[in-house]
Amino acid sequence: MNLNINWYPGHMKKTSDSIRENLKKVDLAFELVDARAPRATENPLLKELLGDKKRILIFNKADLADPETNKKWLAYYKENNIPAVELNSNTGKGIPELMKEVHKTMEEKRARDVDRGIISKQVRAMIIGVPNVGKSTLINSLAKKKSTKTGNTPGVTRTNQWIKVGEDLLLLDTPGVLWPKFESEELALHLAYIGSIKDEVLPKEDVALKLVEHLSDHYPDLLEKRFKIKIQGRPLETMEEIARKRGAIMRRSEIEYTRVTDIILDEFRKATIGRISLEEPNV
Repeated sequence: MNLNINWYPGHMKKTSDSIRENLKKVDLAFELVDARAPRATENPLLKELLGDKKRILIFNKADLADPETNKKWLAYYKENNIPAVELNSNTGKGIPELMKEVHKTMEEKRARDVDRGIISKQVRAMIIGVPNVGKSTLINSLAKKKSTKTGNTPGVTRTNQWIKVGEDLLLLDTPGVLWPKFESEELALHLAYIGSIKDEVLPKEDVALKLVEHLSDHYPDLLEKRFKIKIQGRPLETMEEIARKRGAIMRRSEIEYTRVTDIILDEFRKATIGRISLEEPNV
């Protein structure tokens, strides 16, 4: 499967331009990555846009990823002097640690402001990340109300929104943005597995088959336990075994590939199969 594709819808180009324009209005950026695929979801385009702007990396959806791999990633960020916070934006776990990191990051700027006679407690932060990484859910959790639309479909947020969080924090939400071209098939697949690329963009059944192959290699026990199967010789045979166990069968005992594809991707994305990480840091 050749996934060296060009991908740059018009609204993503507009988002990139908007981020560049609005960076001068904020003190720092919250960049969200998906804990299951931190490398794939750390957009190189955003790094370029941010330049010297202070950044806190939010290791989101940590509850869906392998806890031992989470520890490795957080150690990697610490070793590389990248401010990072492990977070579950659905429950709010990790938000106190995020706010502590905000105050720590802003200490130097506040000291300069005081020297210039400027007294301001409010911090302006921009939330950035690829689609479906949990930006709107985090904002709603921080604001303790439904301030933005959320969903499992990439591209739900289409406009910039300012949201006030208490007296100290003002957030600028931005739509998810991808980069123009996926050079790595592996990273493109990881984005597809977690739903950061719309399912219509890549061959969905091929994506599910590749995911079965990955899980068979790295998390065989979880795959077998969840679907009550024994991993077969080839990924396609394993996928067909899952279909039979789940009743994804048409007349004449033919496999209903569309249905079993949806089952596999849905249960992976919801962590029903288990807590799974797709990537480990290069240490």
